[in-house]
Amino acid sequence: MVIQSKKGTKYGKFKHNSSFSRRSKLKRKSVVGSFNNPVGTDHEGIKTVEADNLCNFSRNSGLCICIVTWNMNGQVSYEDLVESIGRNRRFDLLVVGLQEVARDNVARRLQDALVETHELLGKAIMQSLQLYVFGPKNSDLFIKDLKVDKHSVGGFGGMMRRKKGAVSIRISYKGFRMEFITCHLSAHARNVQERNAQCRRISQSLFSKYWNPYARPPQITIWLGDLNYRLQGIDTHPARNLIQRNLHSLLLSKDQLHKEAERGQIFNGYCEGTLAFKPTYKYNQGSSNYDTSYKVRVPSWTDRILFKIRDPDKITASLHCYESVDDICSSDHKPVRAHSSSDLCCWLLICLRRTSY
Repeated sequence: MVIQSKKGTKYGKFKHNSSFSRRSKLKRKSVVGSFNNPVGTDHEGIKTVEADNLCNFSRNSGLCICIVTWNMNGQVSYEDLVESIGRNRRFDLLVVGLQEVARDNVARRLQDALVETHELLGKAIMQSLQLYVFGPKNSDLFIKDLKVDKHSVGGFGGMMRRKKGAVSIRISYKGFRMEFITCHLSAHARNVQERNAQCRRISQSLFSKYWNPYARPPQITIWLGDLNYRLQGIDTHPARNLIQRNLHSLLLSKDQLHKEAERGQIFNGYCEGTLAFKPTYKYNQGSSNYDTSYKVRVPSWTDRILFKIRDPDKITASLHCYESVDDICSSDHKPVRAHSSSDLCCWLLICLRRTSY
């Protein structure tokens, strides 16, 4: 994901054939992180952004971010962690959100993988739910106001300590105020309303103890995790038949997450890359075959990355990649990865310069 200068591209209502365009169409500005949609007001749902597939990381841009989410299903492998974050190390920030993490020092394994280029800037951990932010070495001068928070919505214990809820990190980096939230919501297709309620509670709870009417809110909010929204209204065998024929795009209309967002229940005004990859759950562990247990679950895009820019007049963004990492088979989920970049607009840069005189 690239975040760029307003002098170049325009950010606006996203279309399938354009990253960010038609700025004038994006006029409704909701509060970042708030999913409440008052009765009688318009809602935008989730806008779809088509990735440009360039993936050319460059630190000459304002900010270049790699984002990874993965439900590890209690498994841990150094090789799989390296594969999930990719071999390219030219990003500014790496954000890794993990669910169902085993009792193992994942932070150390990630640090070992990034030892030559990046260091750990912050982490937020609630048992099996973990979030890490890495930045280039010696980047302390770029960091301000790092805070962490968490919100539990239940879960159960056992070997994997499958904690449900969210953990979050707020950070100001290179002048960008950002909030990263990784979550693990309730499972099963029937619990869609419960997931909606959890999203709202998480949004209202995170960082409420730091509330300050004069504080500036995050400019960029990114949700990542096992949101557990399923395909609804189609049986497993017809769904698998479409996937096998590479026609999984026909399943998008069955996706609970987008349907609930269209109803104004969650993620109003957020953006997501095109779901061009196959559903990421549920696989037989150790293979790329969908569930053959007695439950034969309907494949679903449970693992997602969503983002929202508070003021598109001041920040532009580009999505370069939104993909699943299909070669990893140690979990019943496939990791999902996004590359993006962004820039502050020239007007904001000028203001920052003026205030420094």
